[in-house]
Amino acid sequence: MLRVAIAEACKGLSEGGIPIGAAIFDETGKLIGAGRNRRVQNNDPSLHGETDAFRNAGRQRSYRKLTMVTTLAPCWYCSGLVRQFGFGTVVVGESRNFQGGIAWLRSLGIQVIDLDSQECVSLLSDYIRANPAVWNEDIGQE
Repeated sequence: MLRVAIAEACKGLSEGGIPIGAAIFDETGKLIGAGRNRRVQNNDPSLHGETDAFRNAGRQRSYRKLTMVTTLAPCWYCSGLVRQFGFGTVVVGESRNFQGGIAWLRSLGIQVIDLDSQECVSLLSDYIRANPAVWNEDIGQE
């Protein structure tokens, strides 16, 4: 499942954006939707990877049995999306570059699995080093 999110992150990077990807799967492992951070490409501050995957998944009767997979720990905005729609599980590629709302999601009983993927860590840390201003904008830092 993480491979799909990583592929989305790489697409975003090749488009000139921030390399964060996400994908949503059902309980059988079927891909429901995938997306990437396209804030830079679309000039849309709300278009984070998780949000893009969520929009691409379309309406669902319930999100409880769905798994959100993301290359990076979800920020507070995306953590709120996970909480609001009741996702039961979040798989995180890495949380070294950014912790986001992991502790809060866990405190709500949402299963958060941090894979600590070196590939995900390197993909984003390389981007942050090269583009600190864009990264700070993405996470709401001045």
